[in-house]
Amino acid sequence: MDPSDDALLRQTQRLLSTSLTFAGGPVEVAERLRAALMQAHPGLMAALPGGPASHAAQLARALTWLVHHLDRPPLLVEGTGRLGAALAACGVEPGRMQLVGAALAEAMRAGMAPGQWRQDFDLAWRSTWQHVYEWISHGAVRAGYDPPVWDATVVEHELRRPDLAVVRLRPDLPMPFTPGQYARIQVPELPAVWRPYSLAGAPRRNDLVELHVRAKTTAGVSGTLVHRTRVGDTLRISRAEGGMTLPADPSRNLLMIAGDTGVAPLKALLTELADTGDARSAVLFWGVRDLTELYDIDEIAATARAARRATVVPVVSEGDPGPYASGLVTDAVAAYGEWSDHEVYLAGPPLMLAATSRALQQLGVTPDRIHHDPAE
Repeated sequence: MDPSDDALLRQTQRLLSTSLTFAGGPVEVAERLRAALMQAHPGLMAALPGGPASHAAQLARALTWLVHHLDRPPLLVEGTGRLGAALAACGVEPGRMQLVGAALAEAMRAGMAPGQWRQDFDLAWRSTWQHVYEWISHGAVRAGYDPPVWDATVVEHELRRPDLAVVRLRPDLPMPFTPGQYARIQVPELPAVWRPYSLAGAPRRNDLVELHVRAKTTAGVSGTLVHRTRVGDTLRISRAEGGMTLPADPSRNLLMIAGDTGVAPLKALLTELADTGDARSAVLFWGVRDLTELYDIDEIAATARAARRATVVPVVSEGDPGPYASGLVTDAVAAYGEWSDHEVYLAGPPLMLAATSRALQQLGVTPDRIHHDPAE
């Protein structure tokens, strides 16, 4: 960079930092910016995962990052390009972002005392946004041939069993997914390996991704996630895949059958039913070997109670079943009711998928109504 360009950049950075402080700080500015965008272009915010609180938090982090990185153009261009790719994945076209610059300047001005807002503040924010907008647009174009990958920070890690953990991640940029989908995860220990996991988060509520991970050994991606991953670690996530999502026809009642951690995507479907107030009936059978494998039953039962017409039926195949049904999950499904007019969702180990599909077809469920992701 030319020394004069560098001086101008640092001056602009000082103006952004000073005005952000005068306006109440990034959290307050982000709240006003979110409210302004909701009023001017509600579809823009609705395209992003999460709710009002997570949207405001994302905007606050973005403002802080922008000010801190303004004096490092290569990082700024790369970061805003990645944002453009993430927004494109959410379905946000760059043209819809043009109004953000004016809304941002107004969110700054509205937080200052009379007379504090200056012309150089306004010029600094508007000129900065114009460059950012161009880099976001380039990133959105790049996403068409170079699918985005998200860095994500581990915010919770709960060892629910010696071999199983529930891990919650916060992607650094908006990451869209539909309940029932899965994504591939990469850990720093194994940079060449991507392993698929179902996503059990609540994209209408927050920007967290929830993984249910069982590790048969301490090796591999699953072993790393269960035994050596800690809060604060950074992982990488591919874009969401899979079509095991709720049917568009609201008249189709649902039968869900899970084995072991296969309950994760079905928990996501129950969460979606609860969050949307969906009136269709849903019954989730969770087949486990013994009571110790019901690692998430309290949360899943609470989710079902929050939905309008959802029921959870744990089925324990060995030992004392406690208050739950005993035997094979397919026998419990057959004894519970008639399912030929339901959409059926299966998730679990490959052998369980094959055996359950056969049993359902014997019960009169046609193959086109049985949904599960391909076994890997």
